Amino acid sequence: QVQLVESGGGLAQPGSSLRLSCAASGLTFSASTMGWFRQAPGKEREYVAHINWWGASTYADSVKGRFTISRDSAKNTVYLQMDSLKPEDTAVYYCASGRGGLQRAQYDYWGQGTQVTVSS
Repeated sequence: QVQLVESGGGLAQPGSSLRLSCAASGLTFSASTMGWFRQAPGKEREYVAHINWWGASTYADSVKGRFTISRDSAKNTVYLQMDSLKPEDTAVYYCASGRGGLQRAQYDYWGQGTQVTVSS
């Protein structure tokens, strides 16, 4: 079965960086679109970024210029490099695989999430 396992979350100070990883198994990673979403307490899960199998990436306006999504097909892993972190980036971050796009319904498989807390 498909498994997506996130790692790399933690506590970060405002202005610092974190890199999230998502290791995928049970799917043809090289042909899959991979995405990142996040959910802050009391809020809906929201789109962050996605990357197509050929490497084209798209970002939410709130993270554009600060976050970078990338993939390594040799390791079946997708990354989210988060720079210039802000307190409003605090959320549980989820990795997802599917057809791609900005909507949750466009993704079929989800990881369990990793907590990112940005605070001084």
